[in-house]
Amino acid sequence: MEDLIRGRLGGADGYDIRCAIAGDTIKGRAGGKLHGKDINLEITERGVQGSIGADSVRIELQDGELRGNVGAQKLTLRGVDRVTGFLGEPIVGWNIVAHQNGEKLAGQLGSTVLGRPFELDLGSAPGWVGTLVAVVAFYALEPRANVSR
Repeated sequence: MEDLIRGRLGGADGYDIRCAIAGDTIKGRAGGKLHGKDINLEITERGVQGSIGADSVRIELQDGELRGNVGAQKLTLRGVDRVTGFLGEPIVGWNIVAHQNGEKLAGQLGSTVLGRPFELDLGSAPGWVGTLVAVVAFYALEPRANVSR
């Protein structure tokens, strides 16, 4: 049976996120047909690997945290239904905060002034999966999220 993650990153001027979860595979799209990227992730025994557009995603569970890279940016995520973390480097990075309430996930990437809020319907997926999908979408579609391009 397929489960869906759907929602929006960045409010009215942001991007749609649509992904299907089948087993341990997450496939979908962030953004629209003209300005968007495909999301392909696989949950493994050690973490998550895959791609967002042409960039790779590789994170592993280490000391209770998911750590690794989304493209050129470092990523750390902690928690299951209350998720915190960081994308990037300390000086030019983005805090991550999200909270799952039932099948809904609400969060923020970056500061409340300059950051991007997100809201997702998770289906039966845990909050950390929705948060990861929001982070990879942010990385792929926000030019300021990847200064190395």
